[in-house]
Amino acid sequence: MKVSYDPQVDAAYLKLSNKKPYGAIEIEEGIIIHVTKKNEIIAIEILDVSKKFKINELFKFEIEKHSLALA
Repeated sequence: MKVSYDPQVDAAYLKLSNKKPYGAIEIEEGIIIHVTKKNEIIAIEILDVSKKFKINELFKFEIEKHSLALA
């Protein structure tokens, strides 16, 4: 996953896949899910992100050991 932030438009983009986007679905005002033709989620875009999150929190992550499923 790659997280980027554009301060000029106050938007965050969470890229989950390198697949080609086909369309977008706004699930709530300012929260957009980008999908492939098969409706696979490949990215999440958050507009006016500084009003919803602390910007420095966007670049922190945790992995819970018990939540990982190894195949």
